[in-house]
Amino acid sequence: MTVTAGILRRDGRVLIARRTPGRHMGRKWEFPGGKIEPGETPEQSLVRELDEELGVRAQIGELLCTAAWQGEGLQLELLVYRVADFDGEPVLREHDALAWVLPAELRSYDLADSDRTVVEKLF
Repeated sequence: MTVTAGILRRDGRVLIARRTPGRHMGRKWEFPGGKIEPGETPEQSLVRELDEELGVRAQIGELLCTAAWQGEGLQLELLVYRVADFDGEPVLREHDALAWVLPAELRSYDLADSDRTVVEKLF
């Protein structure tokens, strides 16, 4: 399965979101994004997911990195994009917490495995 994630920045910080309990990887922190639906480009998918999850209208920038993860009967390819700009204030719709975090602080959060790989590659 291929999924997307966006790196949203504000004042030197990046946005992470905590998955709700009871979901796959519940209570883990992640960069927001989600599954690519049939007929969507990765960029279209990320625009849709950021609207659904956070209520923001995003302009997607370049592909920053990819990360692969396999476990629990799941194989995942994560495509991580820079969010060039966004309109709206992120709100909780599908997560139970949001945090604007300095890049140096990311390692102290209990991140999903694929997102931990992204931190190692980008920060």
